[in-house]
Amino acid sequence: MYRKFIIYKILYILSTEHPINAPPTKGDPFITEYPDSVGCVLKMKQGVVYVYKDQDHLEKDEPLEWPYCDVETFLKDQNLMYCFIMDGPLKSFCFRRLSYLSARFQLHVLLNELKESAAQKTVPHRDFYNIRKVDTHVHASSCMNQKHLLRFIKKKIRTSSDEQVCKDKDGNIMTLKQVFQSINLEPYDLSVDLLDVHADRNTFHRFDKFNAKYNPIGESRLREIFIKTDNYINGKYYAQVLKEVMQDLEESKYQNAELRLSVYGKSRDEWDKLAKWAINNKVYSDNVRWLIQIPRLYDVYKTNKLVNSFQDILENLFLPLFEATNDPKSHPELHAFLQHVTGLDSVDDESKTEHIRFDNDSPMPDDWTQLENPPYSYYIYYMYANLVVLNHFRRERGLNTLVLRPHCGEAGNVTHLVAAFMFAENISHGLMLRKVPVLQYLYYLSQIGIAMSPLSNNSLFLNYHRNPLPEYFARGLNVSLSTDDPLQFHFTKEPLMEEYSIAAQVWKLSTCDMCEIARNSVLQSGFPHVVKQHWLGLNFMKEGVVGNDVSRTNVPDIRTSYRYETLVDELKCICRGAMSFNMSSSKSSLKLN
Repeated sequence: MYRKFIIYKILYILSTEHPINAPPTKGDPFITEYPDSVGCVLKMKQGVVYVYKDQDHLEKDEPLEWPYCDVETFLKDQNLMYCFIMDGPLKSFCFRRLSYLSARFQLHVLLNELKESAAQKTVPHRDFYNIRKVDTHVHASSCMNQKHLLRFIKKKIRTSSDEQVCKDKDGNIMTLKQVFQSINLEPYDLSVDLLDVHADRNTFHRFDKFNAKYNPIGESRLREIFIKTDNYINGKYYAQVLKEVMQDLEESKYQNAELRLSVYGKSRDEWDKLAKWAINNKVYSDNVRWLIQIPRLYDVYKTNKLVNSFQDILENLFLPLFEATNDPKSHPELHAFLQHVTGLDSVDDESKTEHIRFDNDSPMPDDWTQLENPPYSYYIYYMYANLVVLNHFRRERGLNTLVLRPHCGEAGNVTHLVAAFMFAENISHGLMLRKVPVLQYLYYLSQIGIAMSPLSNNSLFLNYHRNPLPEYFARGLNVSLSTDDPLQFHFTKEPLMEEYSIAAQVWKLSTCDMCEIARNSVLQSGFPHVVKQHWLGLNFMKEGVVGNDVSRTNVPDIRTSYRYETLVDELKCICRGAMSFNMSSSKSSLKLN
């Protein structure tokens, strides 16, 4: 089983090799070279884009062969994984190994905590405040805190009240002053409480109420004006507030973020509009990279007759990316913008009940015309398949590649975690792993990154004291801290530091623990390879002590050595078990013969 997973990952890693060069950090970051077209022909069949060398190869149906896992193989292996996570003896084995890992870490802390602290004190200049930290999961539309957004709105009313910002229901153009007059508000009346964007106790297990918090003062019109890229003012205000957030990150120097922007798949020009918005407004910072989140809202678009089938969404999402790879000059803004995009995310309320399973009877994307939303694993599979082909294509052209880093395991069915285990580079949340010891152990062995947001979870799905992050961390899972939505959950100007400080206070994390989590966040992030070398050391890709530069990470070699040796011991344990099983099986077959 583990061997099959390794094959999945090899196919994925081959298609997502790190680019050699980082984007330029001086001058205009969106100025780039535009390679000539290679003249390939693109066609989507059954939900996956195929790349043909020319029209003749298309007519002969001879696409370029870039391997990925087909649907039948995936479904077969997915069913096998379901059997594994429900197998009684295997659950007991994994639970015991995880318990052993927890106890072993406690013993390590008892024996070496003082040594780790002493080792950190010998490192000149470096401490927790000046090591690099990356907010690996934060939505751009809520990356500012509520006070910041309030100040920005008041400033715009004061300085740009006569600027035309939107249209009313009758199509009449309204100024910002008229918008606030229509809701009977004066700038002096505005306050954080009136803004009402902070999640409270009423949002617990109510994702619908949480989504409503994105509307300042409960007005969707204000959300459209201030935190949307595609609006009457072409996202100008949104770009300005994001640049203020970026400036704060640059001033702090050691804090970085991967902001998520949305592409919905409703139309083919969404990518170009987003890229044009970023370039025209020069929304860039060395401290920021972009992830593109794709909401799983096929049922909404189908009901509103925006798409005919699920394949329409896939075409709108992926064909522009393939076209920009095939001929960068056909989508010049998109080609430049993609240099700063690190991956794709899949988002929605995971607690929604899924009425349909992804199995051999499920229709292909071009035949999925029913009103029901496809299940989570259906979305993830087709995103994975298209990303593998796209990454092979981009790699052949010397362009940067994209990874799959979905929201997963926040709530809902544990089957989501199975699909993510097979296909994802990293995941966000992962709370449901606490209920599935087999999957938790596999995530540990594979060191799949998990970006966790305890303050967000505390307001939505799981009380802070029940959050499994300290347990995951002790066992050696690859966890990092992230903010998710500072607008809804945080109060300070530095939400990521707020997340770290509360975690340290509640769970009694040591400085070494926090530095290790910060190092994990950099490793999980999509920042370029050369940037990570500067932040973590030239050998950061190597395992164990060799890959740790304590003068940059502030993580003592004692801790790095412990993590590496423990993981190697677990892998050896698995190998010994497999060898003894094979030997006993062969002896049994000999006796039978």
